[in-house]
Amino acid sequence: MASEASEAGKNKPSKRKSIFTNHEISMLGIRSNLVQASFSYERMHAPGWTWAQLPYWEKIYKDDPKGLKRVMTDNMEFINSSPPLYPILMGLLLTMEEDHVEPTTIKGLKNALFGPMAGIGDAIFWFTIMPIVGGISASIAKNGNALGPVLFFAVYLFLFWSRIPLAHLGYNLGTKAIDVIQENSKVISHAASILGLTVIGGLIASYVKMSLTLKIGAGNSVISLQKQLLDKIFPNILPFAFVFLLYWLLKKKVNPIWLIVVTFVLSILMSFIGWM
Repeated sequence: MASEASEAGKNKPSKRKSIFTNHEISMLGIRSNLVQASFSYERMHAPGWTWAQLPYWEKIYKDDPKGLKRVMTDNMEFINSSPPLYPILMGLLLTMEEDHVEPTTIKGLKNALFGPMAGIGDAIFWFTIMPIVGGISASIAKNGNALGPVLFFAVYLFLFWSRIPLAHLGYNLGTKAIDVIQENSKVISHAASILGLTVIGGLIASYVKMSLTLKIGAGNSVISLQKQLLDKIFPNILPFAFVFLLYWLLKKKVNPIWLIVVTFVLSILMSFIGWM
């Protein structure tokens, strides 16, 4: 039994020894916040992405200038994904660089994960968290309450610091993170999209207001076209129809800038002639 236990101990994989401290991994998360500070329309996030990881590559390849040149060149290629999730991917790829995994494998994995990361990150942060917080903050702020902008800033601050645990997550999971991302990407993205669409629908109903001021007269009686006709048939039918008109035009590839301009012009015109 003792010999079997001894053999099991020998066969049990030892914990991977890192050349980076916890503070350095935390700083990787902090540095990832500045990825978009150096934006390029040719390479998108690549300059900031490379800058964020450069000190770590310099430590890994301190005695290998060619290796450092290679990793910098590979990472200066076109990169575009969801910045809030970059720390996970940076931590994962840093583990692989530290273990001197085949460069083609690292490069292939990086390119393969950009798409899923973008889908998950955008669905969670830009289509769910920020619309919800923005709607709540705007509702509070429109009544003159300073808590509105404070709440919005606090959430942004939370997202800023949340990159630290994400960097540790990616680095500690290592290559196991690949399976975690692939197994849960569809579920996370689908659930976040549903929640985001629900919130956007609620915001549309709350903030898009259209009401006709026209009245129809017949003899001594006057009928309000909005209150006594449209609201009786379908309350809020005008904002509902207008939103779906804009949605239909967007599906027809109409430029959103033109839709914004037309909306402004129609609002001013209808108000000027006294129809709304």
